[in-house]
Amino acid sequence: MLKVKEAAELAGISVRTLHHYDEIGLLHPEEATESGYRLYSDRNLAMLQQILFFRELGFPLKQIKSILQDPDFSEAEALRLHRDMLLEKRRRLDAMIRTVDKTLRHAEGEMKMSGKERFEGFDFSSNPYEKEARERWGDLKVDEAKAAAQGMTKQDREAFNEVYRRLAAVRHLQPDSAEAQEAIGEWCRMLQTFSVYTPEMFRGLGRMYVDDARFTASIDRFGDGLAVFMRDAMAAYADRVQAAESGGN
Repeated sequence: MLKVKEAAELAGISVRTLHHYDEIGLLHPEEATESGYRLYSDRNLAMLQQILFFRELGFPLKQIKSILQDPDFSEAEALRLHRDMLLEKRRRLDAMIRTVDKTLRHAEGEMKMSGKERFEGFDFSSNPYEKEARERWGDLKVDEAKAAAQGMTKQDREAFNEVYRRLAAVRHLQPDSAEAQEAIGEWCRMLQTFSVYTPEMFRGLGRMYVDDARFTASIDRFGDGLAVFMRDAMAAYADRVQAAESGGN
């Protein structure tokens, strides 16, 4: 049995992280001494390894907890999945490193790069959020959104980035303030160019911005805490729309 500090050092994480995992029910220590020391068993360490594998691959803690607590969870299957995903990640990274090396040689006059070689290793064809979206909203909505997205121009993408920047500029305000609601309303209208989003879908999308670490990292590039602000502003906006609809019925 290892004390919490020993387990943390072994895994290369902080004691606070293990405390947090315990508090949210993700990883409880095997037992605690009368003095209050948390003790971690080999079984705990195996579970911690799984958690850290999933974190390395970008899974949010909420989703990891759901996976690990599923009665059908298989450690062997999970390890094979981790291996496959890590190999694919390594393949992409190796390709990117080769492209960086070629670009350096090109910049130093040692070789000439073709246009195709400049972009080897870049792959934006797969969407890591698509599976979740299909599960939550159905194939038809996702297919409609994908068709619209594929038709986006450079100007369209910049328009979306501009709304992100506008939202980042007001993220210090209350999410239900007039300024925040005006900006998030513009975001909603832009999303509607992809497909029809009901208030509940709009609210659910906001939750995904925070629940999924990949979404959060992408959005927070425009400003720290923007994903959380957008989630709360989208929920307030959805509430207002639903209230207006109910009042009209």
